[in-house]
Amino acid sequence: MAGAGRATMGEALHAILGPDPGLTLAAAGLQANAAAAAAIGLVAAVRLPVRRLYGAETAYQLWRIPPAAALAGLVLFFVNLPRGFEAPPAAAALAGPALLAWLVGVLAIGAAFARAQARFHAELRAGRAGPAVVGLISPRIVMPADDGGYSAEERALIRAHERIHVARKDPRAIALLAGAQCLCWFNPMVHLAARLLRLDQELACDAAVMLSRPKARGVYAGALLKTQLAATPLPLGCYWPARGRHPLEVRVALLARAGGGASGPGRGVVHAPCQAIRP
Repeated sequence: MAGAGRATMGEALHAILGPDPGLTLAAAGLQANAAAAAAIGLVAAVRLPVRRLYGAETAYQLWRIPPAAALAGLVLFFVNLPRGFEAPPAAAALAGPALLAWLVGVLAIGAAFARAQARFHAELRAGRAGPAVVGLISPRIVMPADDGGYSAEERALIRAHERIHVARKDPRAIALLAGAQCLCWFNPMVHLAARLLRLDQELACDAAVMLSRPKARGVYAGALLKTQLAATPLPLGCYWPARGRHPLEVRVALLARAGGGASGPGRGVVHAPCQAIRP
């Protein structure tokens, strides 16, 4: 009975995907990647003028377009898939090595992300990281302790920024992005999107904080300049990366452009004990 069920499922799979389902799925994945890459190129081209005209939040929301384009590419592929589709013999011969190379890439990127995540948490335990939001199901805001060099007003602004990340479920969006980077490791546009999306996400949070506290721009810019982490990425979470990995100048320049120039303390790395608080 079980064998008959498996045979029926196999027949249904072949009826939908053709005689070689693996190759059909690979072709569908490539079309989805091509659609996503085109959408990423479009968003990368228009995000700056959109930010200037309509604000940082609108520019950030543009990043909904690439996954929608990838899904549309998948749907169009299967809608237009010829009945009884068969891949060329040359493609069939390359299917095995290509699948193996893809799996190796997925595992390699996943392992690199896992190591980076572990290093960030080690820095956190040692008191050399923060502010950040960590955790997916129950995210925590990680802040430097009271002697971390921030004034009370700066700490309030930083907490407001991180609470916006939590309220918008940004850590989950970053986790999905990391998954896309693993699965689509061969697509350079996906990695470009990851870098630009993180920046636009931070700028959108900055804008939301300043919308409610417009007179605190100078203090907020000072907190930005004071908070520079070691170059330790956080694949699963929201953090304030160091200048070498993140254009911090853009954030400060936008604050100054909107009114209230940036003023504040020096630009060294903050090495302070850390404490975790709930949003």
